[in-house]
Amino acid sequence: MTTMTEMENIQKGFQERMDENELLNCMRCGFCLPSCPTYIVSGYKESQSPRGRIALMKAVYDGLIEPDDEFEKSLSLCLGCRACEPVCPAGVKYGHLLEEALDIINQNKKRSLSSQLVHQAVFNHLFPKQNNMEHITSLIGFYQRSGLQKTVRKIGFLKLFPNHLREMERVLPKVPKKKNMAIRKARVKPDSIKKATVAFFTGCLMDTVFRETNDATIKLLQKAGCEVVIPQTQVCCGALHGHSGEKELAKKLAKQNIEAFEKENVDYIVTNAGGCGAFLSEYDHLLKDEPGWEERVKEVAKKIKDISSVLYEFSFHKENRLVLDDQIITFQDSCHLRNVMHVNEAPRKLLKSIKGIKFREMENADSCCGSAGIYNIVEPESSMHILNQKMTVMKDTNATTIVTANPGCLLQMKLGIERENLPGVRAVHIVDLLQEALM
Repeated sequence: MTTMTEMENIQKGFQERMDENELLNCMRCGFCLPSCPTYIVSGYKESQSPRGRIALMKAVYDGLIEPDDEFEKSLSLCLGCRACEPVCPAGVKYGHLLEEALDIINQNKKRSLSSQLVHQAVFNHLFPKQNNMEHITSLIGFYQRSGLQKTVRKIGFLKLFPNHLREMERVLPKVPKKKNMAIRKARVKPDSIKKATVAFFTGCLMDTVFRETNDATIKLLQKAGCEVVIPQTQVCCGALHGHSGEKELAKKLAKQNIEAFEKENVDYIVTNAGGCGAFLSEYDHLLKDEPGWEERVKEVAKKIKDISSVLYEFSFHKENRLVLDDQIITFQDSCHLRNVMHVNEAPRKLLKSIKGIKFREMENADSCCGSAGIYNIVEPESSMHILNQKMTVMKDTNATTIVTANPGCLLQMKLGIERENLPGVRAVHIVDLLQEALM
């Protein structure tokens, strides 16, 4: 329960920190409603729409309602997919409003001791520290390779966990051994004539659980004529922190990354995870009130590019022969890649350039799959409802391969395949598919 003192502090925080002009920019036109997954799955509840949430924020700002548990629940049920932003005629920055509101709530509401401990473990000690990520990943790898996973499943131990967590355990990728996560070379040469020098943002989850995808990303960049620089002092992008009401921690990570990348004289900073790329590209907003960082952050943020945009720009698909056996491929957009970085054509054009495949567009491919960072863990009911809708339209394509451009989306699609019992269907990151198609 939110106490009266907590609600008073939250309201004060809204009045001091929320951008009233941005709240007033919402014209209540309703263009955002058809694009909002939570509005649709809630049975068209106004409080579960972007328009409704902004109205609630403004009411708290004006002191018309109290920021109680019901208000917080309305905000926390938002996926943060930002599909409302491209269709908004007024250009309302809904994502920025949501992040600020969640941060104010988080800073002023006391959590239970267990919740505080989990929060600190995840946001203070796991994601910001790559060594800890590697340790945890190596434990998962041991669990998978030692036979412990088979034993745990056989004795039914997983039945003690909620159903959605049991399903997620089944779709975890085979993670590499810790010795295979050794530090790479800081710089690698292109395979052909040099077209550009790029820095690669390796990420935290991508460089552990999805290490092979990162390795493939570097190889594709080399094939595209890029000299690749890998700054050794880079850290987690801070997206999960920023989306979960840990704005100060997100700022700290952002500053570390800016310092790591501004030392490198590169043309682009390349990412292969839509969520990371979007957050990196908006560092200028995150640090807008930080003295001395304005020009530094702008120089870094403007260089952020997704791997598919770089490959397409450098004609990777024209200069390399890409062939796969007969497959039906569909593409599930990463929300932040499409809605924040505005990248949607490049990955599709790269996929369509592969000989031997049929590309079929999925209905509402631009709508969220329900992963949304850790949303599928903290809000499983809503997440699974959205995933069920996604799998219905996916099956209409008869696709044998679902391609994604973000680790969360990839796991969610794997989960959907598992839930629907589709043994002839796979989910794969676009980088891995392109690497597979290289002749």
